[in-house]
Amino acid sequence: MKIGIIGGGLTGLIAAHALVQEHEVDLYEKLPYLGGCLSSYNMEKYWIERYYHHCFSGDTALFSLLGELNLSGKLEWVNGTTGYFARNTIYPLNTPVQILKYPELSITDKARLAWLTLTAKKADLKALDQVPADQYIIENLGWNIYTSFFEPLLKSKFGDRRKEVSAAWLMSRIAIRSNRGAAGERLGYLNGGFHQIVAALESSIEAKGGKVLKQTPASALSHTENSWTINGARYDAVISTIPPQELAHMGGPALPQIPYQGAACMTLAMDREVTKGIYWLNMKDSAPYGAVVSHTNFIPLERYGEHIVYLASYFSGIVPPQLDERMMADFCNRFGVKTQEIHWHRMAVDPWAGPVYTTGYGSLIPAYEQSGLYMAGMFSKTNYPERSMEGSIRAGLDIAACIKKRNSHE
Repeated sequence: MKIGIIGGGLTGLIAAHALVQEHEVDLYEKLPYLGGCLSSYNMEKYWIERYYHHCFSGDTALFSLLGELNLSGKLEWVNGTTGYFARNTIYPLNTPVQILKYPELSITDKARLAWLTLTAKKADLKALDQVPADQYIIENLGWNIYTSFFEPLLKSKFGDRRKEVSAAWLMSRIAIRSNRGAAGERLGYLNGGFHQIVAALESSIEAKGGKVLKQTPASALSHTENSWTINGARYDAVISTIPPQELAHMGGPALPQIPYQGAACMTLAMDREVTKGIYWLNMKDSAPYGAVVSHTNFIPLERYGEHIVYLASYFSGIVPPQLDERMMADFCNRFGVKTQEIHWHRMAVDPWAGPVYTTGYGSLIPAYEQSGLYMAGMFSKTNYPERSMEGSIRAGLDIAACIKKRNSHE
């Protein structure tokens, strides 16, 4: 079979990698680089992801892929510390003593929060799909726990759309991130950067005869009785990994709208760290970013020679005007950083960074096959109710299995 794949993010690369051994594969990517949200900057002396990344202990599909790509030896486990910026103060929230000292929550609040963490893995996510996260927390744990702990988390991930997010996403998030000890949360990272996965997949696809067409957007899609065409080229099957509504604009099927949001992530480097050793700092105080992610409080500074920080913001529609200037000005003012201390900064903007897991999202997830077209990506069931590298890899494997099943039946 001749297969066309639209989108060179992780799901598209995995699908191509799984199919290219037995089929003729063309992969279309509009950008000059692959990986989507897993793409990286090449800073000459090192690579660094455009958007902060880590993996979790339950990411079995990812671990299998690393073994296949001879990258397992690069995987390392590190304690990722967390904290909150509230009332112009940094509060670490890792050890029991630190949590007890956090002034935004009472002792009763902290006990309720501990109970929620212990019970999260048993939550009925299907039932919670219809329940707003804020309503669930306020009704079960109280207003103060919501405003002092969960609202900053929701804001850091969903920005102005945080009130639309379901309790299914929130409880899944708590469950997946419960691998925590006294020193912090146990998280995985690939020594040298996750760009190695993207590079290895590209090399493997091309070595087996597949075509990786970077800077080649799929602009037109059409369907005949037994085949599809992308930009006029004929294919026996087409896999799309881009948002369904974007595919519809070029000739794909009209499906229920998947709620998406954009991400604006500023990466900057400087000589010192400013978050008191904390990796992930949620902003409770109002700021033009929801979290400060200090990468070199997670991965050793020596690998980079400079401290690397991400400022993470999400938006709906178009990126807010002058967001990069406002983010930089706020960061420098809030953390006492002079602009001349910053060695470099980059701003990555993706208007389709990922779905917003609104109430009722479960009913919007499209089937893998739609009118003879195959679709998988961040919007797929493997990425619900929490998107991840693991979910994107599983989506790519699932969609490849659908193609193989179809081929065997034919």
